[in-house]
Amino acid sequence: MARITASRKQLKPDPVHGSLLASKFINCLMWDGKKSVAQQVFYDALDIIKERIPDEEPIEVFNQAVENVKPAIEVRSKRVGGAAYQVPMQVNRNRQQSLSFRWLLMAVREKKGRPTAQKLADELCAAFNREGVAMSRRENVHRMADANKAFAHFGW
Repeated sequence: MARITASRKQLKPDPVHGSLLASKFINCLMWDGKKSVAQQVFYDALDIIKERIPDEEPIEVFNQAVENVKPAIEVRSKRVGGAAYQVPMQVNRNRQQSLSFRWLLMAVREKKGRPTAQKLADELCAAFNREGVAMSRRENVHRMADANKAFAHFGW
């Protein structure tokens, strides 16, 4: 996994939609410092989304997809007296966003054999409709947290 830097402070809105979220996503999508390639992939994906969901604004579809994938709670390991418990905890806003990006991009990169823009458009449309790989990842995290509710009192 590539290292993610604290680019939040010097982050500029993306050139087409003026969205900070899109800009951050493009940075996470970027490979080997090739930002123009990442931007092209992202905007191509938005064009594909525009064809598929004509009555919605593509950047809004993207925003809603990211919002849908964000987890509210997750489990974290906590050692208590020699045993490690999976303790359900709230997820802070920055972590919600980075997990959402990570899961979307992981889902895109797992699929093989098609252009990245198409795979990204597929995954964003699926997440917009509350389905797809990234969404099932979120559901699993929520299910784990739900299953371990008994250990919530170990939260710190």
